[in-house]
Amino acid sequence: NIPTNAKWSQNGVTIAGGNGEGGATNQLYHPWGLFVDDDLTVVIADYENHRIMQWKNGDTANGQVVAGGNGEGNGLHQLKYPTDV
Repeated sequence: NIPTNAKWSQNGVTIAGGNGEGGATNQLYHPWGLFVDDDLTVVIADYENHRIMQWKNGDTANGQVVAGGNGEGNGLHQLKYPTDV
């Protein structure tokens, strides 16, 4: 729940991706699903890279691959176009 007296920053900050589309850990390629947990960790389904990426609170440089990232497929170490987390 968002409190009625909540205030928002005037200027946004890029915390995930922001370096053009691609497959590096500081890039996303058609991100779809997004989740932010209680520790403010951002988790994103990186659709075209067939992976789930995670950015811990305060880390704006590089994310961490937490699932997939080994090409498209149905192996235990692969994902195929993930759309949500």
